[in-house]
Amino acid sequence: MDSQKKLQDIKVAVDAVIFGYFDKKDLQILLIKRSIDPFKGGWAIPGGLVLDNENLEDAVRRELQEESGIKPDFLEQLYTFGNVDRDPRNRVISVAYLGLVNPSYHELFADSDAEDAQWFSIHKLPKLAFDHQNIIDIALKRLRTKIQYQPIGFNLLNEEFPFSDLENLYRTIIGQEIDRRNFRKKIMSYGLLNETKNVKKEGSGRPGKLFTFNQEKYKEWEEQGFYFEIK
Repeated sequence: MDSQKKLQDIKVAVDAVIFGYFDKKDLQILLIKRSIDPFKGGWAIPGGLVLDNENLEDAVRRELQEESGIKPDFLEQLYTFGNVDRDPRNRVISVAYLGLVNPSYHELFADSDAEDAQWFSIHKLPKLAFDHQNIIDIALKRLRTKIQYQPIGFNLLNEEFPFSDLENLYRTIIGQEIDRRNFRKKIMSYGLLNETKNVKKEGSGRPGKLFTFNQEKYKEWEEQGFYFEIK
């Protein structure tokens, strides 16, 4: 009976889809250029094998730091990818994570097995290694769903921001126009914003008030649960 058993030879990896948002630009994805085979010279999302003594989240944070210098403001487990042919070297199961950062607060630098690290528009991604395009597609769907019940988009903005920045960010993430008046009314009704005394002038119009994110109110809504439908 024992002779008929097959020993497992499966490796565990972590990968990270990190979204960033530059002021008035497309939603961005962090990619690294691989310096080793397979797919040497190709673009991929950051990631690598989990060490024997590492927790999964510790592993993905280490890989992000080593390959890009990024420390995500928001990070959560996304999905597990385990097709037998996803890595040409051997059987690798990857636990993918979704992360959000404000690129203004992070300086990219490539190290470890990464030759380079860059931000790419979600609409202009290069050909990706492994099954990373599929991982990004699933992460984007999760992000577009998640912002309707958890205001995670605030992780992508500056500490102080005009309301127009928040509006543009949500429009960029969902990929379509929104009812501006309805959007503002709903956001303000949840008490998620604190109005500051500072203003910012944009274009020829009047200076706009700046807001900050109300962390305490967010935690209250997170515990109660809410649905923020965007139209």
